[in-house]
Amino acid sequence: MSVQKYIFESREAWLEGRHGHIGGSDASACVGANPYKSNVELWEEMTGRRRPIDISDRDYVIYGIKAEEHLRELFALDFPQYKVNYDDHNMFLNTAYPWMHASLDGELVDNDGRCGILEIKTTNILQSMQREKWHDRIPDNYYCQVLHYLAVTEYDFAILKAQLKSEWAGELRIATKHYFIERKDVEEDIRYLIEAERKFWNCVTSGRRPDLILPAI
Repeated sequence: MSVQKYIFESREAWLEGRHGHIGGSDASACVGANPYKSNVELWEEMTGRRRPIDISDRDYVIYGIKAEEHLRELFALDFPQYKVNYDDHNMFLNTAYPWMHASLDGELVDNDGRCGILEIKTTNILQSMQREKWHDRIPDNYYCQVLHYLAVTEYDFAILKAQLKSEWAGELRIATKHYFIERKDVEEDIRYLIEAERKFWNCVTSGRRPDLILPAI
């Protein structure tokens, strides 16, 4: 197998390059773990039966894009034991999994020379249920995204940096959390996701509608 990293000259070219692949944000839908999109809805989008909803102009998306650069720089300051690299419009492809692609918020190298993934999330906590999803764990949809990136890049570890914003009695509160994931600890989950994505992609290429996977309660 071979992993290749590509750098596109523009966002438009990068968006075009994503066509024909499952991305990290799609991975959770393949296993019924995406709270916003089912596996059938994703299949309809990828087979041209449904137009994806454009959320690029929404405030929380714009905020996340603008904040990413600064949160990446803060990570580098707070964790000097990692070398942090980033390339705009990056995309990783792996010949072992030709239906998958990965675009990273950052690449890490630790003191032992091991390569890792930096994933950055910003979110507004509006309900206690949302807060609970971040308590000592990563929400399932983001966990699937990290597994997907580990599969494509074959890197050794991942760190997810999350900025959680909430309001209490009219006061803005911001909490930052870091989640450290070693590849060796999640190999079984990576294999499970790869097979789920393989089956989903077979449905895309064959045009056969997949059975609906309901999210766990």
